[in-house]
Amino acid sequence: MSGSLGRKQKSAAAVPGSELDHGALPGLLGYELRLAQLAVFRDFERNVGVLGISPGRFGVLVLIEANAGLTQSRLAEAVGLDRSTLVPLLDEFERRELVERRRGEDRRTNGLWLTPAGKRFLARVKRRIAAHEQRMFGGLSAPERAQLFALLSRLRHPR
Repeated sequence: MSGSLGRKQKSAAAVPGSELDHGALPGLLGYELRLAQLAVFRDFERNVGVLGISPGRFGVLVLIEANAGLTQSRLAEAVGLDRSTLVPLLDEFERRELVERRRGEDRRTNGLWLTPAGKRFLARVKRRIAAHEQRMFGGLSAPERAQLFALLSRLRHPR
């Protein structure tokens, strides 16, 4: 850990030349994670978001691609949204001709599939995301990257 809560520190995130004291913040895991998330999301928005997609929407498309025929309910559960929040997003994807709903076998459910245009769009987004990932994490060696992912996984799944 980079310091104790009582000790004052200058943050690496502070503007160069700024004398802003960030107090105990730089010693807090949540603070450092949030700054890292902001940096990743800023780069994503500048370089991938211009295609009209956010990280969350990308995740939805990836899940549909990987699980063709996935029901709306199961997708909502997987992304942690209630169905009433997910439906307008799927409506938008349908309007953009990225996703199509098909009636399920029991007629009470809809399965979700990427359209051919959706597959092309997702391939384009994935190329941009590969470049984004390289910009953000290219300075880490393969073992460092593996360690970072392992540590983040441990934070998501504490003992």
